[in-house]
Amino acid sequence: MTLVNFNNRTRNTAPYFNNVFDSLFSEAVSKNKMVDKSPNVNIHENETAYVIELAAPGLKKEDFQINLKKDMLSVWAEVKKDETQIAKDYTRKEFDFSSFARSFNLPETADGEKITAEYKDGILVINIGKKDDTKLQHKEIVVS
Repeated sequence: MTLVNFNNRTRNTAPYFNNVFDSLFSEAVSKNKMVDKSPNVNIHENETAYVIELAAPGLKKEDFQINLKKDMLSVWAEVKKDETQIAKDYTRKEFDFSSFARSFNLPETADGEKITAEYKDGILVINIGKKDDTKLQHKEIVVS
């Protein structure tokens, strides 16, 4: 068996930061506090809109709230615990539907008046239209 020297230089250069992070995560786990659970997102754009797809299975469309303030789009869901599910005597329970919040900075080309949202098959799709003057237009310029 060969022994390899382990250089723990990163941990020694900034022990204060490591201690802060270690204490935050160990405290959250040890006290059984809820760690922030944010749903995964896909973001893409086409010629006319930006599209945010947010994976949030097990919710209803009434659970979501979407708010636009200046260029900040905020999405959150408030999930109420089902008392009938809590009362069951589970052998193993891994389903966890918790509340969440996500925020997105919109680019200047986004049109706040052209935002729509649809929730289908566990995916919240938010379409953010682009401003009309930002659409790519072909124009030939004559040199004089």
